[in-house]
Amino acid sequence: MKTRPKLWIEILALSTAGAFGVALLLVSLGTAAGAASGGSEQPAPAATSSSQLASSQLPSAPQQTYDGMVTCSRCGAKHPATSSRNASDCTRACVHAGASFALIDGDVVYLLKGNLDQVKKVAGQRATITGSINGQTIEVSSVSAGT
Repeated sequence: MKTRPKLWIEILALSTAGAFGVALLLVSLGTAAGAASGGSEQPAPAATSSSQLASSQLPSAPQQTYDGMVTCSRCGAKHPATSSRNASDCTRACVHAGASFALIDGDVVYLLKGNLDQVKKVAGQRATITGSINGQTIEVSSVSAGT
């Protein structure tokens, strides 16, 4: 019985090519997901002393008002119909479970940070949020109930 000595080399080559193909696919999917989320990794800020901070304070973004529905980043504008909770309770439960508060204004979704105790009071309702914006995140300074 004669065996082919090249058989093992062929199996090894095919396995390596398959593994390379799978790795390439995973890298492509990861890159596409990162581009779709719009996130680019920001380098960590360099350590600065308090005297450097005081002398180089950047002007803060201007305060603006935003009107919309206060909800969570998980459910967005549509809370599950199968849930026995209303929009306010669903929003609070999702935020408690790790989601972020969000403000939906038409097709735009803003994440809310800052004074979240006031935001919690208007969860699931229309509200006017005052704060400064950085990208798609609003640093909340005040909240007033629906308009």
